[in-house]
Amino acid sequence: MDSSRVLYVTGWCRSGTTLIGNLLNELDGVVHVGELYYLWRNGVLRDGTNSTCGCGTPVLQCPVWRDVLEQVGGVDLVGTARAWMRAQQQLVRTRHTMARLAESSGRKTAPPAVRQLGDRMNGLYQAIRGATGARVVVDSSKYPAEAALLAGRQETNIRILHVVRDPRATANSWLRPKLYIPAMSPARSTLYWTGFNAASELICRMFPEISLRLTYEDFVRDPRRALRAILGLLDLDAEPPVDANRIASLGINHTVTGNPDRLQRGDVQVRPDDRWPAQLPRRAAVTATALSLPLLTRYGYPVTPSSKASAVRQGV
Repeated sequence: MDSSRVLYVTGWCRSGTTLIGNLLNELDGVVHVGELYYLWRNGVLRDGTNSTCGCGTPVLQCPVWRDVLEQVGGVDLVGTARAWMRAQQQLVRTRHTMARLAESSGRKTAPPAVRQLGDRMNGLYQAIRGATGARVVVDSSKYPAEAALLAGRQETNIRILHVVRDPRATANSWLRPKLYIPAMSPARSTLYWTGFNAASELICRMFPEISLRLTYEDFVRDPRRALRAILGLLDLDAEPPVDANRIASLGINHTVTGNPDRLQRGDVQVRPDDRWPAQLPRRAAVTATALSLPLLTRYGYPVTPSSKASAVRQGV
């Protein structure tokens, strides 16, 4: 049986996916490449503020990515990057998820452009395996339409991890800008939360056998249990790289973009960030709560933050 896998992480940002990916990166045979969707814009064209590889060098100077790009970039790397970005904009925005699901499920025939993008993505994953020696590629791009496109391709052998966090916690996080991205209003953040998670929900429903839903809250509460669930999804017999005190040691990674925390090295403790009930202004909390219903309660989050409820659940 082919042991090669792609773990595609979907959901909305500020949900702990960078740390989850970097923890998996510590396992033999697993490589976390960060938000691969932005390889071309940020890494190749440097048309963004997050163009450093996780190893600390610019993506184009990183030996791993130089090797990968030599295989998939062709003689005109800039032209390849621009063509890839056009395809992304035209075919795998969140609004395209339903169309990609219809094709992956066999209800419709995928247009040539969609098949070509799928071939290119599969070739990119293969090049990454070749450059790193990994069997499992963790892609934390979080674009549901990409996951939907890949779900019907047997050669990609995808597994889908849907990570969910309380929308009021993500709204609170988005109030503060990061080094590479500006702040966002609670209303806008929650509308994105709803759209990305609703799209991810559709994928998990259609492909439950290759999907796992995990809440951020369950992950930080018991990272060893959460990681075991992910390893089960990947058919990997390995020990979670976190000790009983929720401490892990992180080494070098080759993430192409993502949360600046991806550059962190050494010992880290997986700790909950539950500051939002005290920090998020009441009006913002009400807005986020209203805009996220009914998904808020579906995922086990209380309408008021007086109780905690959720569990690691497969598929649905």
